[in-house]
Amino acid sequence: MADRWFELASTEHFWIQRRFDVLRSLAGDLILASREIAEFGCGNGLVQRQVEVAFDKAVTGFDLNEYALKKNLSEKSPVCCYDVLQMNEELRGKFDLIFLFDVLEHIEDEVGFLKALAFHLAEKGKVIVNVPAGMWAYSAYDTAAGHLRRYVGKSLEQAAVRNRWRVRGWTYWGLPLAPTLVLRKVWLMGIRGEDNIIKSGFDPGSKWLNRAMALLSKCEKIPQKLLGTSLMAILEEQRETDEVG
Repeated sequence: MADRWFELASTEHFWIQRRFDVLRSLAGDLILASREIAEFGCGNGLVQRQVEVAFDKAVTGFDLNEYALKKNLSEKSPVCCYDVLQMNEELRGKFDLIFLFDVLEHIEDEVGFLKALAFHLAEKGKVIVNVPAGMWAYSAYDTAAGHLRRYVGKSLEQAAVRNRWRVRGWTYWGLPLAPTLVLRKVWLMGIRGEDNIIKSGFDPGSKWLNRAMALLSKCEKIPQKLLGTSLMAILEEQRETDEVG
């Protein structure tokens, strides 16, 4: 993710708040039941801090972006500059639950990356993934943010299956925000410069508009599989008995 994004993203941002609402709805029980939780691609620690406040749990954060790590907001969660592809033996099978929020769309080798991620996952562990949804919404913002793709339910399922995982449950979210992505796609055609595109595409511009967008974003039921600006899913290892059945 571009550094400019970390300067704009905060736990007060309507999109960050809605993403966490969806996480609690889809997988709050998994968070409560997990002893060791990690986030790969933790950035400036927004998810870590939200989990600390809502669930009183620490989330070990890993990222390669030192700029983002220096801005990390977590208060009781450790952070580490670490490449998942290192597969450090001390971290083998350590985590019951892993967050992978808005990372996979940046990765060219999905299979290799997910294989390395699985190395860190405990037996019967789960991965919660959030990705941008719908190539119809792909715009200059995605290019500036380093997105290689946007997903639908089927394409995320295919990525999981290639790694011998299965999708336990998933939902689109952000349906009420879909028109704004169409407008953003048109609006950004006239914007130049990566930082300007990120700011224009992500910053609501005022507290009033941020509040209005927060209220609008909640006007949907979760889970839903109709349409969304993002997609969140729970992945788990596919057992041999599942394959036979």
